[in-house]
Amino acid sequence: MTTPVDLPRLRNYIDGELVESGSGRFSDVVDPCTGEVYLKAPVSGQEDVDAAYAAASAAFGAWSTITPGERANLLLKVADAMESRADELNEAECRNTGKPRARMAEDETPVAADHFRFFAGAARTLEGPTSGEFLAEHTSVIRHEPIGVVGQVTPWNYPMMMAVWKIAPALAAGNTVVLKPSDTTPVSTVKLAEIIGEILPKGVFNVVVGDRETGALVVGHPAASMVAITGSVGAGMAVARSAADDVKRVHLELGGKAPVVVFDDVRDLKAAAETIATAGLYNAGQDCTAACRVLVHESVHDEFTAALVEAAAGTVTGDLDNDEALYGPLNNPDQLAKITGFLERVPGHAKVLTGGSRIGEKGFFFAPTVVDGLRQDDEMVQDEVFGPVITVQTFSDEADAIAKANGVRYGLSGSVWTSDHGRAMRVSNRLDFGVVWVNTHIPFVSEMPHGGFKHSGYGKDLSVFGLHDYLRVKHVMHYIGE
Repeated sequence: MTTPVDLPRLRNYIDGELVESGSGRFSDVVDPCTGEVYLKAPVSGQEDVDAAYAAASAAFGAWSTITPGERANLLLKVADAMESRADELNEAECRNTGKPRARMAEDETPVAADHFRFFAGAARTLEGPTSGEFLAEHTSVIRHEPIGVVGQVTPWNYPMMMAVWKIAPALAAGNTVVLKPSDTTPVSTVKLAEIIGEILPKGVFNVVVGDRETGALVVGHPAASMVAITGSVGAGMAVARSAADDVKRVHLELGGKAPVVVFDDVRDLKAAAETIATAGLYNAGQDCTAACRVLVHESVHDEFTAALVEAAAGTVTGDLDNDEALYGPLNNPDQLAKITGFLERVPGHAKVLTGGSRIGEKGFFFAPTVVDGLRQDDEMVQDEVFGPVITVQTFSDEADAIAKANGVRYGLSGSVWTSDHGRAMRVSNRLDFGVVWVNTHIPFVSEMPHGGFKHSGYGKDLSVFGLHDYLRVKHVMHYIGE
């Protein structure tokens, strides 16, 4: 039997090499399918973070001054390497998160490689205001410049994908990076760093593994010119407060509570319910854009809810070897306890129509769940559950739907379901969310921005807007008079 002493140890990736942490401290990395420890990860300290920033700072000068075409060519090689070594990345991610291998191989790794390809191209096609003579005898020029060294913190729900969302635009813009992955899911990020490190110059991309205190060191480090995080609202607020002391640029992609507004004119309620169930339960609902909060017109509530319950109850959940599974376990025991707590506190006026409990005693699996009869001020409506749980409310008319949809502190994403084009335009325009889908929910493409309003943060991932977030703008004016 494997003992803690026998367990393999993860290392940091700093200045082009896998290196041991100087802290001498380690944390357990748990397989969420079994609940068993299978790896030890360093809890990096000040010495490790200093070393990573020193490497990134030393690499910035050369990396920031090569041409966009040269950077693009290297990032394209990264994308190719991700695809050729997809099995390694998939295994690291799936073992660490419990995601079914089929979902990872089909839905995530190819898309992550595409993000690198997109930003490689976007770096070569930056657009901005026209240069010209806006003052007599003077010519103005606008420059887009990299910001510097960027500190980044990524979450546990999509460890590799969220790392790529942060890394690709930052590197394409000419910045260097120090990134701290979640302490529960660091494995695929370190593997990705190894692959990137074989292609990019030393020090351009660095990974320090650790806990919340390590993240605070990364965010608060004086060498960081910008900090970016994907995480909870509380974590985002802490990052913003820390960055304010040094007036750092901040990029926050935080939580969500996506409204799914289903009108009575939807042509095929059963098909809509099936799509919404998938969008709400995918990745065990551990997605800040998940279709978690259904608002359905009162006249079609019974028909739609019956179809939603049927679709949810028929959803397969299983471990990484189950090719039929839509989702695997919750990420960690704390998350399991959190979801269980929400279900234990369901108010008396609401009803759990399917699911609502843990599956088995091994690992952190949770049944696909639908809760009906909730009211606007209920905890499950207002707070992010972040599990395979879809709530259902009713609305009476368009105004009521919009009021309830907007009546939360989050503003990340939502969707509108209707066959009326005018209604789709009116409602999507009035929803206070950064991403709104119509008659679909959750697809992403490299070319379009993702980011929220209100307590869901600010800044954009993906698209040219994401690239611009990692650039600073300089005005250079030349006197051209005689």
